[in-house]
Amino acid sequence: MVKLHVKRGDESLFLYETTVKANLNDIVTELARIQNQRLKIERLYYDMETLAKHGICLPPNMQGLTEEQVEDLKLTDEWQDKCTPSGGAVECKDTVGRRCGKAPNEKMAEIINKTRQDAKSQVSKDLVAANKCLTMKDTQEALDKMKGAVMIVYPMGLPPHDTVRLELENNEDLSGTQVAAQVLDESTVQLWWAGKELQRTKSLEQYVGNNEKTKIVVKLQKKGQGAPGREPVVTEEDQKKMMAYYYRKQEEMKKLEQNDEDSYLNSPWADGKQLQRQFQGLNNIKWKP
Repeated sequence: MVKLHVKRGDESLFLYETTVKANLNDIVTELARIQNQRLKIERLYYDMETLAKHGICLPPNMQGLTEEQVEDLKLTDEWQDKCTPSGGAVECKDTVGRRCGKAPNEKMAEIINKTRQDAKSQVSKDLVAANKCLTMKDTQEALDKMKGAVMIVYPMGLPPHDTVRLELENNEDLSGTQVAAQVLDESTVQLWWAGKELQRTKSLEQYVGNNEKTKIVVKLQKKGQGAPGREPVVTEEDQKKMMAYYYRKQEEMKKLEQNDEDSYLNSPWADGKQLQRQFQGLNNIKWKP
């Protein structure tokens, strides 16, 4: 199997296994899908944290308002009674004003927190260092775990405007947000390797040959962004080792030079009293035992 080390810019994302016979259109589409699901899991990771802390989202027309403003406008949240967490709610006010402040109890919150942490670690980029590949099955399984945890804690479901529900149902609206720039268009995203764009109409074999044990670094790039920067010839880790090696050699050379500078002091011609001893006949005196 060919192993692809997938990057975006200089950031390592994940490892992916395929064959040299695979069509590049299928490969690029699946890589984009996996990355988009990784991004969704990351967004859910933070949204579920606030869900566990402060309960469900307030209706859009109540978010960000103070209690006095809500009273003045005579607004009510009809979803609080419909979407109560299992085991009852605990008061925990959301200072941001996005959620209702009726959080799940400690046991239910632990279910959400443990699940979101497990899901994030399942698709973490730390898997690259562990040499573990990622698949669509892995990312979907992580999403299913998150959905299951939410259903356990909120058996009646979440309000239709809750960001966690919108993410799980693929109805999230990211327009105008910073994270929208990270999402990849599966139909137009480009894959680059060795300074070349891998054409979707070709197979991987036409670029890397027929060796199934090949490992290459590829980069995902949005259409129109041009060629990404090439990989450095020497990795950062190797560069650190080389610098440490040359530093040690430099220190050794300094010591040798210092020893050479002082060695003349032991030479006979450097002895200031040699002439005096010669006149007194004190040179080359040997004491017999």
